[in-house]
Amino acid sequence: MHTLNQHYFKDFKPLLTVHSPGRINFIGEHTDYNNGFVLPTAIDRTISFKFRKNDTSSTCNIYSKSYNAFLQVDLTHVRPSENEWENYVLGVIHELLLRDASLEGFDCIIESELPIGAGISSSAALECGMAIGLNILFNLKQPLEELILLSRDAEHRFVGTNCGIMDQFAVVMSKKNHVLLLDCKSLDYELIPVDISPYKILLLNTNVSHNLATSEYNKRREECELGVQVIQQKHTEVQSLRDVTLAMLESVKEELNITTYKRCRYVISENARVLKAVQELKNGNLEAFGDLMYLSHEGLQNLYNVSCDELDFLVDYSREHEHIVGSRMMGGGFGGCTINIIHESAVEAYTKTVSEAYKNHFKRELTAIVVNPSQGTFIKN
Repeated sequence: MHTLNQHYFKDFKPLLTVHSPGRINFIGEHTDYNNGFVLPTAIDRTISFKFRKNDTSSTCNIYSKSYNAFLQVDLTHVRPSENEWENYVLGVIHELLLRDASLEGFDCIIESELPIGAGISSSAALECGMAIGLNILFNLKQPLEELILLSRDAEHRFVGTNCGIMDQFAVVMSKKNHVLLLDCKSLDYELIPVDISPYKILLLNTNVSHNLATSEYNKRREECELGVQVIQQKHTEVQSLRDVTLAMLESVKEELNITTYKRCRYVISENARVLKAVQELKNGNLEAFGDLMYLSHEGLQNLYNVSCDELDFLVDYSREHEHIVGSRMMGGGFGGCTINIIHESAVEAYTKTVSEAYKNHFKRELTAIVVNPSQGTFIKN
């Protein structure tokens, strides 16, 4: 194998260009792997993938512009890497090969507009863009639902995050100016029109690296599963926390340790909040919708314990400003973004004041981006 460098990709003429978006989630955090409900949508920032076949049987050459890094893959020997970003790509290739996909050598240039570690699912965008691109490039004829599942499986097997299905589903299936009410148990979904004008969606990135996220994420999943096992002893019909009511949980409280009880209580309450939030959105009641976002954050902070001082500071700061109707942490936790619904007239001034307050308090810069509900992964030739 030759050593990859910039020259190899000079004058690159792609056969196919794929754009795979990041995603936001208005409400329904850590509910997806508990077979619950979520309310995400794709955003108008993407990772682009430029593909071409290279007339080899098994050599794949991939260049990440974001990392200025090169990856060469031999399709006859696909193994996990020590470089995390590579595993999202390698995992997808591995899952396609497990499904007997007729892959051959290809070249790909990847360029991202998505900040890493911000909780807007750059990982799922990377997985799904690669999966959909290879599906089209080699005419594999895998349905979108299967590409979503294999992208999630890639994250389980090659990255080691036992994520639910929300991120990949939202990245692929979203529609512009809509949100997705997704039932993560059945994968049934409803596309709900969303027009929150004159309000905007403002993401405030703490720029805190959530290094704990993978290990603590997996730990939260185990804690929820432990709770289900205890509840099943009295309520045999229960398969996951999706099936559990607060009354059921209270009936076994004495058998649960306090941590497991708190985790279960949060998930059960959050599922109910998602369904209530959908009704408020349909009714055009943005203030009530925002109140549910604040309650979601309180649950994530005090019951699920996945927030951090920086996220809590930003949510608390937002409560003092009349132009913001709702705010909460978004994503796996321990860093990343808050999502804020803010009047368009206040975006600029608020961004300035909150950034100054944040820097004074934490000696760290805040990054702000305004996003819009957008189209899922798409092809652009």
